[in-house]
Amino acid sequence: MFEVYILPILIFLILGLVSGLLLAIASTVFSVNTGKKAQQVREVLPGINCSVCGFSGCDEYAKQIVQNSVVTNKCIPGGDKASREISSIMGIEFEDVIEKVAFVYCNGTKSVTKEKYDYKGTPSCSACNEFYSGKGSCDFGCIGYGDCAQACGYDAIQIINGIAVIDREKCAGCAKCVTQCPKHLIKMIEYTDNVQVACSNHNKGKETRICCTNGCIACEKCVKACNFDAIHVKRNLAEIDDSKCTKCEGCIGICPVGCILS
Repeated sequence: MFEVYILPILIFLILGLVSGLLLAIASTVFSVNTGKKAQQVREVLPGINCSVCGFSGCDEYAKQIVQNSVVTNKCIPGGDKASREISSIMGIEFEDVIEKVAFVYCNGTKSVTKEKYDYKGTPSCSACNEFYSGKGSCDFGCIGYGDCAQACGYDAIQIINGIAVIDREKCAGCAKCVTQCPKHLIKMIEYTDNVQVACSNHNKGKETRICCTNGCIACEKCVKACNFDAIHVKRNLAEIDDSKCTKCEGCIGICPVGCILS
């Protein structure tokens, strides 16, 4: 009777061992192939680890593309070129990258603002901001020491006449400058969204006018001039809805303080 059970048990054990061995071999082969492909994808990515793709860095993004079929067009600094090469490696259809650039929501140059005190500390926006929200007369304005410029690896930001100015053609869309601004004046916009209100002051028009003659005074002339319902004044500041804006630029010429730029 005992022998009756031995053979099935042995067969079951042998099948289990063979299955385990086959799985181990398949896992090893798959891991090697996956690792090789991930390395190929990684070599295409720019390697700046900006995390704009939504992952911790280029290594992780490459891994997710290969292992979890994550879309290939999330690397904005790599652009269409990187997406096209990755798609070729993966053997899938190319996906267009939506290019983005940084925009500074301030136009308060030295000629239109004042300084409320003479700052002698560390030449850093972050450090200066700790003292009464910065040295400038506008508490919402660019401090101008260039923390953002130092963070940019593409030489796309310069401090001109006291404020950060971004070269759209050099900007790679890595967003590293965004986190460096203590005033949160820099935001990423789509490359085609080139009409923006270059101001962040939420004070009433009279108060804004005192501290910066380029600041939005919430007069609503731009709102009335827009035929597409793309501009509204919220908390004393004009805002443009990029999804409605047709880039006609009619609002630019009507703004009495010149704070709408393209």
